Formats: sequence, C-alpha cells, structure tokens
Amino acid sequence: MAAKNSSVTEFILAGLTDQPGLQIPLFSLFLGIYAVTLLGNLGLITLIGLNSHLHTPMYFFLFNLSLVDFCYSTTITPRMLKSFISKKNIILHAECMTQLFYFCFFVISESFLLSAMAYDRYVAICKPLVYTVTMSPQVCLFLLLGVYVMGFSGAMVHMGSIASLTFCHDNLVNHFMCDIFPLLELSCNSTYVHELVVFVRVAIDIGMPIVTIFISYGLILSSILRIHSTEGRSKAFSTCSSHIIVVSLFFGSGAFAYLKPPSTLPLNQGKVSSLFYTIVVPMLNPLIYSLRNKDVKVTLRKTLKRKIFF
Repeated sequence: MAAKNSSVTEFILAGLTDQPGLQIPLFSLFLGIYAVTLLGNLGLITLIGLNSHLHTPMYFFLFNLSLVDFCYSTTITPRMLKSFISKKNIILHAECMTQLFYFCFFVISESFLLSAMAYDRYVAICKPLVYTVTMSPQVCLFLLLGVYVMGFSGAMVHMGSIASLTFCHDNLVNHFMCDIFPLLELSCNSTYVHELVVFVRVAIDIGMPIVTIFISYGLILSSILRIHSTEGRSKAFSTCSSHIIVVSLFFGSGAFAYLKPPSTLPLNQGKVSSLFYTIVVPMLNPLIYSLRNKDVKVTLRKTLKRKIFF
C-alpha cells in the first residue's frame, strides 16, 4: 500500500549491475555465498544449542549473533538474487518499507550485540573471579533485551522517516535493496531533515557501540599487559581476536556507507560497501568464530563423530 502523500505504489530495484553478461555469474556467486551463510550460521546455532558445555555468556551472544546474521542476510539476499534473473525486479511500496524496517532492525541489533560481546570479554579477562556473577543469565538476558530494543527503535525511526517522504514519479531505486540513501534520492521534496535524522541516528547506532568496544578493549589491553606469563597473554589475546576482526569488518564498512553525505559517496560505490556488510560479513562471521575458536572446533569434531557413529 502506498503512502498517502505519494503517487508511487511500487519501486523497481536496479540491482547490482545492468550488464547482461554478468547476471548469471553474479547470481551463481551470490547464491553460493548465501548457501555458505545459511550453512555456517545455522550450523553454529545448532552446535551451540545441542552442546550444554557451550551454554555460557560468550556463546549465548554468539548464538544470537548467528541468528541475527541469518535473519538479515535472508532479508536482503533472496531479493538481490531475484534481480539477476528478472527483467524488472518490482517491489511494492509496503514491501519496500518492510524490507527497510527489518534490515535496519537486524543491522542495528548486530551493532549493539557486538558491543555486548566486547563487555563480556572485558569481564571475562579483567574480572574473572566475579565473571559468573557479573554475567549471570539475568544480566545476559537484560543486555540482549537492550540490544533488540535499540534495534527496534532505530528501525522505527528510519522507516518512519522514509515512509513520510513524497515519491512523485521516479520509482527506480539504484540499489539491490530498499536502502535509506537510494530512497532519499527519489524524493521530490526536501530531504534535509530526513538526512539529518539518518546521520544522528546512525551516529548513535554506530557511536555508542564503538565507544563501548573501545573502552572495553582499552581495559582488556591494560589487563593483558600486566600478565607476566607469555602463555597467559597469548590465551587472552586469542579469546578476543575473532571478535576484533568481526568488529573491524562490520563497523568499517557500515561507517563508510552511512557516515558520509550521499552527495560525496556515489550510489554505485555505496552499493559495494552495502554489499560487504549485508552479504559478505554474515558469511564470514561464523567462519571466523569457527576457525579461530578451539572450543567450537573440538565440539564440531565430537558432534560429527557422534553423527557418523550413529
């Protein structure tokens, strides 16, 4: 259903490229990436759920990270795959706003979830004696509730702002999804206030988690440097390395896409940045945590041996 102040009832998503020769190869590539994303995240969710010794705060948050990655990849990728094999990838106004809402909800939730994971690592390394008390199940649930509340509020702000725009004639969205800046480009009225809302909200959704992560890892680094044992330092660094890699990939690409005015960032360049954190990062996260985490690798081997035996 179209907005009351808009004559546009549907949008056409331009997709990633308009070159016919690249459509099928790109379809195959991103179908493969999506399959790996589903397999990796659902595999990690299943592994954590089935093994009681992984029911700790660290893996509780990792479980939710995989769930969020699975959901927001599924929100974006199938529609993008359709654009490679359809002559016109038409999406209704209501469907576009729904996709925008869920995309914002999951990506903002992941932002705050990564900060909660940084806090968990800070408590584990800097306050190990009170870790079980500080990171009790009630505290973990409270942190997770805060993550999803921030995700929901941010998604409502962005969707409400875009839904209030007037779209008069042009309905070609120069993107593979209903994203904020490509939709702002189509508005036939002033978007200054809407852009300001976007920058303020994105600054909150990226700024607050980044500050939390920097403070947590500053305290962690200070604590690690006081460890005299080389083995102890190595173990402490290894527990944080996977999370640091994931944080760098996610926030780096997200900040590049949204913390610049659209006039200084060409939409084609914005597509590449969006492609990275919407398609590639959800695929890499379970691989990074699986390949760099000894507990996950050992548990996976034991689980596979049990399945083969039975």
